[in-house]
Amino acid sequence: MTRVFSSLRTTAGRFAVNFALLALLALVMLVSMRFGSLKLTFAEIVGTLWNRPDGINGQIIFNIRLPRILLGALVGGSLAAAGTILQGVMRNPLASPGIIGVSAGGGLGGILVMLVLPQFGYLLVPAAFGGALVTAVLVYLLAWKRGVNPVRLILAGVAVSAMLGAFSSTILILNAEKAGGVLDFTIGSLSARSWPQIEQVAPYMAAGFAVALMLGQKLNILTLGDEVATGLGMRVERTRFLLLAVAALLAASAVSVAGLLGFVGLIAPHIVRIVIGSDNRFLIPASALFGGIMVVGCDTVGRMAMDPSELPVGVIMSLLGPPFFLWLLRRHSYEA
Repeated sequence: MTRVFSSLRTTAGRFAVNFALLALLALVMLVSMRFGSLKLTFAEIVGTLWNRPDGINGQIIFNIRLPRILLGALVGGSLAAAGTILQGVMRNPLASPGIIGVSAGGGLGGILVMLVLPQFGYLLVPAAFGGALVTAVLVYLLAWKRGVNPVRLILAGVAVSAMLGAFSSTILILNAEKAGGVLDFTIGSLSARSWPQIEQVAPYMAAGFAVALMLGQKLNILTLGDEVATGLGMRVERTRFLLLAVAALLAASAVSVAGLLGFVGLIAPHIVRIVIGSDNRFLIPASALFGGIMVVGCDTVGRMAMDPSELPVGVIMSLLGPPFFLWLLRRHSYEA
């Protein structure tokens, strides 16, 4: 097994893992298109995708299932990439958008727009981004004391996340008559999402992914420690802030359309890191692909579990995520 992992941690092996994850994501998306109130065969799905007919199969695939599945892949990829960046910047394997409060900050911004300023719906993503970025910076500043200690960082993040959660709950209580439509947002759901939501967040996600991939090598250097990074000529604080902004943008984009979806940004980087190691040039795209697989797969399970009703993807992730993560903690060591 050690020899297998060693071969996968070469450049060729890491490229191979990324291509394998891309193929697996395509397969999971294809399988997901089968399930719903109307079951479709693979032949019907492929024929519909190829010929784009105007019948009921075409309406179901192109207007309901395909955009929902694509959005799930984008959301999972964004959260996983954000988690990878945060774990590298903060040199802490427990850092993730959910645990350090970035998702809670983005969620608070989204809830404010949806409930208090619904007439400004076009500001949903910018508001979520602002909330996520301010939260990331606040947690970092609270944890700073002649440097950032990983334990202090997590504790600050948990405290800030709890405080923001209290603010969000207060807003929901004060706007109880309008809060029914926000329930899916607080759980994490892809129900009723379609092409408008993809158009809303695609530019932000594309920009975030592009910058994250360009900064992969800088993130590698940053994980070596501030002194080493400074000695290699890096402007540490500027680079760290830029990476935090990218992680906040990716997390906020996902939160704005799928709600407070947990565990993706925590688990996906861990699993992929076990296979290909910690080179962020390959880890970021591989984690994003695996995060997309996780969300699309869990959303498919949610649609199948109580057919014809469905469980939100956030519920499935909350059921499967904690035990799997606890297994990872027991089986692997992350001290390095």
